[in-house]
Amino acid sequence: MNRYSLAIIFLLLFSCGRKIETIRPTESSITESVYASGTIKTKDQYQIFAASAGILNKVYVKEGDKVKKGDVLAGITSDLAAFNEQVAALRNAYDNQDANRGKLNDAISLAEMAAKKMRQDSILYVRQLNLWNEQIGTRNELEQRELAWQNAKTDHQLAREKVKELERQLRFNDQLSEKNLRIAQQSKRDFTVVSQADGIVLKWSKITGEFVNQQTPLGIIGNSQELILEMQVDESDINRIQPGLPVLITMDSYKNQVFEARVTRILPMMNEKNKTFLVEASFSKAPEKVYAQTSFEANIVLQTKAKALLIPRTYLMNDSTVLDKTGKTIRVVTGMKDYSRVEIVSGISANDELILPK
Repeated sequence: MNRYSLAIIFLLLFSCGRKIETIRPTESSITESVYASGTIKTKDQYQIFAASAGILNKVYVKEGDKVKKGDVLAGITSDLAAFNEQVAALRNAYDNQDANRGKLNDAISLAEMAAKKMRQDSILYVRQLNLWNEQIGTRNELEQRELAWQNAKTDHQLAREKVKELERQLRFNDQLSEKNLRIAQQSKRDFTVVSQADGIVLKWSKITGEFVNQQTPLGIIGNSQELILEMQVDESDINRIQPGLPVLITMDSYKNQVFEARVTRILPMMNEKNKTFLVEASFSKAPEKVYAQTSFEANIVLQTKAKALLIPRTYLMNDSTVLDKTGKTIRVVTGMKDYSRVEIVSGISANDELILPK
């Protein structure tokens, strides 16, 4: 027998004598949870945007400053806005109803003169008509007096309508100019950036001299006294989440520490890009020092069992079967699961030995 034959026989004998490794189920506690990642934000946190485009000529705040609603944060230069306000002010002064009182008074005077003429022509017509009834005068004279009276009535009516139209026009111009002035003033105020809420300046991105517009945020303001944990939860897990569930939080800034929180809100709309839902939580006891935009990892605790029969998840096949030490397939009923273990509700006991499926 050559050396190669001896080696093969040795390997066969060794493999036949090797013991197959087995495990037994263990009894221990298990916690089922849903993993989520997220970012810490402050309450009422919002991005600051300019209402109009222009050059940032003044910044009145810096990061960390506390601000009140209505406080001026920055100013933006716009020569066009100032010019429009000046034009609107001039137009408003020109169209002011009191400033145009002279035009209206002239129209009223003309209407009064037309009324006097109408009354005078009416008297002359009645007088001529009485003479005609007494057969004095000519028919032509009577018709002339009647025509003059009718023309005077028409002139008086036109003069009165002109007064009403002028009053309406002056009132309209006055109101329109006033509104245009307010719009111009508001447009100019749009170049002043003000805080929309009480809070603290968490971030300021722009410096004096930079061009800003309505699409690029200038900074972020929030309420640092109240923190919100925003978590992204996969759509496959969202139906298992409900307000009040405990959350275990870990952060790189606090290594080897776990913080407790509670789910407070589940936003109903899914993010179509990453197929996740936004879930909010709040600390039961916040860390001593934590900053907005800090990232974290979370486990939303669905349920906990103090005593359960557990096996490693790698020993479970198709979520329903395991292999005993002889290689026989056994159907099992599973319960809770965590990232590495699964609960066996029925099918095997703590005394059964299992082998790892290939």
